[in-house]
Amino acid sequence: MSVLLLPAAPAVAHIAAAVGGYELGAGRAVPTTAAVIGLVSAVLGGLALKRAGNRRTWAIAALVLGPISVIVGGLHGANSAGGLGTGNGLAGAIVAVLVGVLGTVLGGLALARSRRPGRDAAS
Repeated sequence: MSVLLLPAAPAVAHIAAAVGGYELGAGRAVPTTAAVIGLVSAVLGGLALKRAGNRRTWAIAALVLGPISVIVGGLHGANSAGGLGTGNGLAGAIVAVLVGVLGTVLGGLALARSRRPGRDAAS
């Protein structure tokens, strides 16, 4: 912080000090990873619902990855100290829960539709 108080410090030092304060620690890495897993779950569930490719396998994968995202995001959100903007990953945990629920719902819908008899002949 003493670099910011020097009057003769170049403007680059201000930017480097501001950027240097951002670190991706465990507080942000865990919910970010859970959110990415939830996003993959939502994409796979959407593709399975759209009936592209191997839809049953993608629906099952969405049903496996979605709850993982919800559980990890929920646990991290419940145990994070501070509120939004404190750097503890609370926003990422909330996003992980929401996207994980979306992926689980889409995967469940796709799996339920894949079990209906005569559904493929109509499409």
